[in-house]
Amino acid sequence: MGKQGILAVVSGFSGAGKGTLMKELLARYDNYALSVSATTRPPREGEQDGREYFFLSEEEFVQLIDTDQLLEHAIYVNHRYGTPRGYVTEQLQAGRDVILEIDIQGARRVKQQFPEALLLFVSAPSVEELKRRLAGRGSESGEVIQARLERAREEAKGMDGYDYLLINDDLDACVEEMHRIIQAQHARLSQNREFVEHIRKTLGI
Repeated sequence: MGKQGILAVVSGFSGAGKGTLMKELLARYDNYALSVSATTRPPREGEQDGREYFFLSEEEFVQLIDTDQLLEHAIYVNHRYGTPRGYVTEQLQAGRDVILEIDIQGARRVKQQFPEALLLFVSAPSVEELKRRLAGRGSESGEVIQARLERAREEAKGMDGYDYLLINDDLDACVEEMHRIIQAQHARLSQNREFVEHIRKTLGI
């Protein structure tokens, strides 16, 4: 049996730069697979089915829930979002490291089903910088920015449930740090039970 991949769950504040971070990670290293979520929201301009999301009808999504084909799912702003189990399992078994970007509640649910999952939380270097980045997007109204800051307060309460904190101050350094953390997990004893058993058997233990 080949090397099993690592499931890395990435959460973080809106405006912390999670998307840019993961895009850069995938561009630099070829052993990562980005888990594509399923959603019932309509595609935005330029989005493709199977690339940004799997765009499903309400009925199709409910069928995935009923047949236990989702690792986690939630309703956000009147639309359903979820992580298809099959793709994640398939990639991990092929030895690829899977990156899954979801919120804190989803991360907890994934951890229950995948205790070996690695939980990473991405933050801007300060709340001031977070506010600056949100305002700097220019596309968001004051109400939306306020709502995201309110959500950040809720998310901050769950930060200590994560394995690692990544401060996204310098993008290049943050990408390399994320890569190092994920790759280090391959050396964890729990990832190498088969090798340990082989050594014990060979030594007659």
